Amino acid sequence: MKVLTIAASVGLLLASQAQATEQKVWNTSAELGAITTTGNTAGTSITGKIDAKQELEQWSNHYILSAFFKEDEKTDTEGNRNRERSAERYLVSAKGAYKLTEEFDNLFALGSYTDDKFGAYTQYTTIAAGYGTRLLNLENKSLDVEIGPGYYSAKRSTNETENGLLARGAASFKWVLSESATFTQTFSVEYSDDNTRSIAETALSARINGAMQMKAAFLVQNDSDVPTDKKSTDTQTSLTLVYSF
Repeated sequence: MKVLTIAASVGLLLASQAQATEQKVWNTSAELGAITTTGNTAGTSITGKIDAKQELEQWSNHYILSAFFKEDEKTDTEGNRNRERSAERYLVSAKGAYKLTEEFDNLFALGSYTDDKFGAYTQYTTIAAGYGTRLLNLENKSLDVEIGPGYYSAKRSTNETENGLLARGAASFKWVLSESATFTQTFSVEYSDDNTRSIAETALSARINGAMQMKAAFLVQNDSDVPTDKKSTDTQTSLTLVYSF
């Protein structure tokens, strides 16, 4: 929790660098999804996310908080049913981008922390900075990219720790299919001597009414170097309701 507090404080510090006289403009969404199964396979999974963007005259800030839980119901040798948690993951990130004179050009600073109780890496902290711009800017399509150096600190499921310098690149593609449907694709890769972490999310959102959307998403996370008893790739398929405000 201490690391979460530090990450949140970094985000608030970035936002505070804007002048107090500037009018703050927020675009925030909250999403929640749950699946419960019974019968031969019983269990419950819950996923949630808060995504907040803040546009100021000189700064563009982005904050993300997400969580994922999964519990399975298993029967022991004596016929007793017990619920066991098989997934528990939290993510918090904050990014502040200083707008340059050219449209869509910026200098950014990013901090993120992942706590994954059952992952190959149970803790993963990244700090990065660099340059971002927009490569594609059409009426209904856009592609934003960023690149820069950084530093990471991680703890494996074996309790081993590692840290070092990294090179980070990311891209975000948005395609407005219609007034009610939007396709998005995000991708990030963090390369270091010990591990390369890549994360990609493909999502399709359909508007139900003015503030409510239905979102179907497929998330893939890959680590190049993991303990022998862990898989290198984790995937998550979700169907969530998204409320924007």
